[in-house]
Amino acid sequence: MHDIGSGNQAALLVYRTPLNREKKGLVMDFETVSAGEFGRSLQGIGVNLLCADVRATSAFFAEVFELEVYRLSDDFAILRHASSIFQLHADGTFEAHPLFAHIPENPPRGGGAQFYLFGLDPDLCVARAEARGDLVIEPARDKPHGLREATILSPDGYACSPAIALQQGEG
Repeated sequence: MHDIGSGNQAALLVYRTPLNREKKGLVMDFETVSAGEFGRSLQGIGVNLLCADVRATSAFFAEVFELEVYRLSDDFAILRHASSIFQLHADGTFEAHPLFAHIPENPPRGGGAQFYLFGLDPDLCVARAEARGDLVIEPARDKPHGLREATILSPDGYACSPAIALQQGEG
């Protein structure tokens, strides 16, 4: 269990599985792995979201989508959904990176990017988001491309879409 509460929000306990990532037959523990070993293990496409408040954004993903949160600090967090991981970094950690100059001063930041979270019931996620006061910009509905999905904005304005497959003939 891990306390990820932030600000005036109630603390949330996230239950995690001990297995985090396999690398050459070894199990990687996201809570104890060094930054170098973690970085060298990354493959495929990586997602890194810059956040004004890593703890608030982590709470959003844990409470609305039930994602697992690891290595939580004011500057960084690792999030996991199924076999996919992504990272959150605080703005200050990118001050020396060229991308920092391109972060908009006024939110939302995530315009034009949509992050699908497949296998998550959009109706349940919308209900949790509404209970937290998050902005649901697209309620759950069946789409012609075979998914039931919704779109919820993160605290930094990233569009997050939980989606489940419809049965053949639906949508």
